[in-house]
Amino acid sequence: FTTVESGKLHMATNAAFPPYEMTDDNGGFEGIDVEIATAIADKLGLELVVDDMDFSSVINAVQGGKADIAMAGLTVNEERKQNVDFTASYATGVQVVIVRRDLIAEELADVPTMLRLKTHADAGSLYDTPNCWGIYVCGLVFKWLLALGGLPEMEKVNRRKAALLYDYLDASRLFSSTVAPRDRSLMNVPFVTGDTELDRRFVAEATAAGLVNLKGHRLVGGMRASIYNAMPEEGVRALVEFMDRFEKGVRR
Repeated sequence: FTTVESGKLHMATNAAFPPYEMTDDNGGFEGIDVEIATAIADKLGLELVVDDMDFSSVINAVQGGKADIAMAGLTVNEERKQNVDFTASYATGVQVVIVRRDLIAEELADVPTMLRLKTHADAGSLYDTPNCWGIYVCGLVFKWLLALGGLPEMEKVNRRKAALLYDYLDASRLFSSTVAPRDRSLMNVPFVTGDTELDRRFVAEATAAGLVNLKGHRLVGGMRASIYNAMPEEGVRALVEFMDRFEKGVRR
């Protein structure tokens, strides 16, 4: 396998992590990583080929010569660095730890210095260079939450959104929830019609109506509505109203 002879750049990924890599409504691939890989392929004068596979196989595909690059939100660790030449990180996150001061242990000999809560508490969270941009974005989100009334109010909003969608699903004669009531998430709501072709039609028509990213996980199928904090109640109401119109059209 050589890229030069084939004229193609093979990208190994697990297309199940939007917005980085995911499938579109036509069975193709899209996302931030796909766009970056496309730009690399264009620069090299090659055609990008996305090879979707199980996450655990992504690095092996490159090591085995079945892919040229691996892009799948891979975490860099010492073990992987021995076998993989990673690029510089282009996406970072922030981990926020809130702990009572009396629970911060003085000495934990079996815990590396960098992983000790006391190390960071004593240094005012500046023991090493922090992710300044990520912290800034977190600050904006925290201020937004406080302006809404804080976490208690956000919980009320999220429960109202989830109840609106689940109540419709439970009463619908077309759509149904795939999760038992006691196990249901307030954030991710999977649902199906019971007919694969009808599921595809719903996703396509919903996308055309401006309701996007409703396609379910590729291993599960159906639909999934992600109604995280940033999704307003109006957005969930718009989805329910569209689902109702779709159901009436199907049953007509």
